[in-house]
Amino acid sequence: MTNNLFTTNPFNSDDEFGDDKLHEECGVFAVFGRNEAAALTALGLHSLQHRGTEGAGVITNDGLNFHQHKAMGKVGDNFNSPDVIEKLPGYAAIGHNRYSTAGKKGVLNIQPFCAELSFGNFALAHNGNFTNAKKMRQELVNRGCIFQSTMDTEILFQLVAQSRAATVPEKLAEALKQVEGASSIVAMDDKNVYGVRDPYGVRPLVLGKLGESEYVLASETCALDIISAEFIRDIEPGEMVILNETGVHSSYPFPKQSQRFCIFEHVYFARPDSVLDGRHVYEVRKSIGRELAKESPVEADLVSPVPDSGVPAAIGYAAQTGLPFEFGIIRNHYVGRTFIEPTDHIRNLGVKLKHNANTASVKGKRVILVDDSIVRGTTSKKIVQMMKDAGATEVHMRIASPPTTNSCFYGVDTPEQDKLMAHKHNIQEMCEMIGADSLAFISIDGLYRSVGEQARNNNTPQFCDACFTGEYPIRIQDSGIEAKATTDKAA
Repeated sequence: MTNNLFTTNPFNSDDEFGDDKLHEECGVFAVFGRNEAAALTALGLHSLQHRGTEGAGVITNDGLNFHQHKAMGKVGDNFNSPDVIEKLPGYAAIGHNRYSTAGKKGVLNIQPFCAELSFGNFALAHNGNFTNAKKMRQELVNRGCIFQSTMDTEILFQLVAQSRAATVPEKLAEALKQVEGASSIVAMDDKNVYGVRDPYGVRPLVLGKLGESEYVLASETCALDIISAEFIRDIEPGEMVILNETGVHSSYPFPKQSQRFCIFEHVYFARPDSVLDGRHVYEVRKSIGRELAKESPVEADLVSPVPDSGVPAAIGYAAQTGLPFEFGIIRNHYVGRTFIEPTDHIRNLGVKLKHNANTASVKGKRVILVDDSIVRGTTSKKIVQMMKDAGATEVHMRIASPPTTNSCFYGVDTPEQDKLMAHKHNIQEMCEMIGADSLAFISIDGLYRSVGEQARNNNTPQFCDACFTGEYPIRIQDSGIEAKATTDKAA
């Protein structure tokens, strides 16, 4: 045990020095039909780095054997050597970036998982969380299964291994019908690559094309762009696609459900240059800022984002109000590990490792700060104080999402509910706690309008918004929390 500052993940949400954000849910990528599959997968994972920085893994298939490389840390630190790529030959590959939402940190928990099963080699990677993981794991242990990791993904792998179905697609579908929760999955056997989305479509997965019979699966379209792959379409909720030498084959092995894509992907998780379900993320975020300005105007001299995630919304807010857009905060993009002893004084300076006030822009000004969310509120409080110390006469916080009142159980690393500021306090109390002159969040209907809907359909919501409403579309039996009823909630 060490008391050094940032001895593990410098932005772990459990670290008091962390960046006080909801953390990404993991990213998946797959290639079929191209001999440099490993290099393409590493590039794809690099584009998906924002979805997980704890570890990365790639498994390739050369037609005879599977080859793998997994390591803690970022993609660029572990797949930057020709020697690593040369040890991953093959025309097909799957890869994964991890941020731990279920399971402990460590190499054993880095995906994809791979083993030789009764039907041959099989590998699997998963973005999301299984909400009945605890129950399913115990059942499998009681059957004699041996687990190598603490990941919920290995539960699915064990279910595939035990399935008596005739074909690999049937085994995978049978396994998925036994788990509950959110999942976008890439998998691979000796001849095929698979992509699957859960019936609610909570997490994203897209299909791209490189050549005549060369295909790509990825969590976001930005990962297609880096390898010059053509975007074909989103994988549909409840759809399974199989990529092989004869092309793309699609089936729908699961009961149909109302689509409930995670609306927070549009607010924060996805890269702004991605396209989600036909919506350009950057444009959606600007639209959120415009809607926020309509709902919560305030007299001020300038609009400033809390970088980087608040930038598009701040641009939209400034455009709607006609106020100048300025960078009142400068972000340090080169934050890494440090081993400074955490004295009380250093503890209070932690936020400046990442953000610093731009005094020239804010001194003597009434500033509107636009951020994507408030989670614990610890960083917001420090940033407001930073602005006032830099000479801002007023600081008004505007948040590009509704109050985060509930934890996510579908693949996002969210603090426990009693640590969420909005779960325990109303907006006026939150405003006083962070020291702002005013605080306002976009309304839930305003957020829905920003993504092209007229309003939220309260009977059958168009998105998963449980972190804002507490209405969980999928049963969360292992969480210890009773979900509010929704008309399309799983039984």
